[in-house]
Amino acid sequence: MPAAVLIGAQWGDEGKGKATDLLGPRLDYVVKFNGGNNAGHTVVVGDEKYALHLLPSGILTPGVTPVIGNGVVVDVEVLFEELEALESRGVDVSRLRVSANAHLITQYHRTLDKVTERFLGKRQIGTTGRGIGPAYADKINRVGLRMQDLFDENILRQKVEGALEQKNHLLVKVYNRRAIAVDEVVDDLLGYVERLRPMVTDTALLLHQALERDETVLFEGGQATMLDVDHGTYPFVTSSNATSGGAVTGSGIAPNRIDRVIAVIKAYTTRVGAGPFPTELFDEWGEFLSEKGHEFGTTTGRRRRTGWYDAPIARYTSRINGVTDFVLTKLDVLTGIERIPVAVAYDVDGQRFDEVPVSQSDFHHATPIYEEFPGWSEDITGAREFSDLPANAQAYVRELEAMSGSRISAIGVGPGRDEIVQLHDLLA
Repeated sequence: MPAAVLIGAQWGDEGKGKATDLLGPRLDYVVKFNGGNNAGHTVVVGDEKYALHLLPSGILTPGVTPVIGNGVVVDVEVLFEELEALESRGVDVSRLRVSANAHLITQYHRTLDKVTERFLGKRQIGTTGRGIGPAYADKINRVGLRMQDLFDENILRQKVEGALEQKNHLLVKVYNRRAIAVDEVVDDLLGYVERLRPMVTDTALLLHQALERDETVLFEGGQATMLDVDHGTYPFVTSSNATSGGAVTGSGIAPNRIDRVIAVIKAYTTRVGAGPFPTELFDEWGEFLSEKGHEFGTTTGRRRRTGWYDAPIARYTSRINGVTDFVLTKLDVLTGIERIPVAVAYDVDGQRFDEVPVSQSDFHHATPIYEEFPGWSEDITGAREFSDLPANAQAYVRELEAMSGSRISAIGVGPGRDEIVQLHDLLA
């Protein structure tokens, strides 16, 4: 059985939770390998809608073991808020396992995130203010707290003291904020220890053993390719590797264990926060996509920026991640548009770019070169076979597939769990 990576192909919010849910009955483990509670998955099960932020969306599938890997930064307060919310709705969360090597988000990370973003003024990045970046910075600076530190109070206190010695100078002298007391942080974190103890383990070993037993493991990325700290639109990115390579470092599984890379991509494009976005719309079509697509962030509630499908970004994603299959979502949102533009290349100061420019400045100034394709007016939410789609919808999908670098194996035709057309087996 395969190990598969599921990632976002644009700037996030593509519908990765639905893709995980589609695969759910065939999965044994679902692993979150990067990010924190700065992104969300919305999964619709029947009449129930679940908004997940830190937890892997596989937690909604009975029999699946959800795993938070070492590449994730964990706010334990948020973790238990989510677990309690799911338990109150009858979801079994007892199988959750969390890496002992996952880093912690603390009170001082959240505070620093908010004050530094405000301090940037017009140069703000669009952070969610949840402490993600500062926690990853501490990890790289080797002053971070790991989940395992919670079980040794002396080590925990020493590490918090070392972190706050510098951070309090910054908070007080630069940002004019109050100093944070060591006891305040330590006591807060220790309050979660006994509840965490049963779920914290060596998840790299756990996953290795699962694969040795031929069980199926899905590695679920937070955010998306264009927000990857190395391969995204830097500096308007997240603080972790949201690409398929991040699944390896963020879980402890060797690269040669990965069999499939599934990328989720919308039939148009959205992003939240600042940064370049070549196909962004500022007219009535932007409003149309935003309203009909319900384009508001699961985690932040922020209205997403909207634009037409960007084929160079799809090709870039395919190349960077080694995509074997695309899942195209929200095709139904395009219903009713007479002619649908698709960006096939960019113009930068008179020069044509068929691929994403390596220069961030060029990408920022890129003007899309569009081709238009005939739209359709028929309701497609009832389609379950490709042949059920209107001829123009079928043609649109095939055109996107031809210019995007990998096959399209599934198509979302509505928000519901079963509103999907499957063309190929995602795990074969």
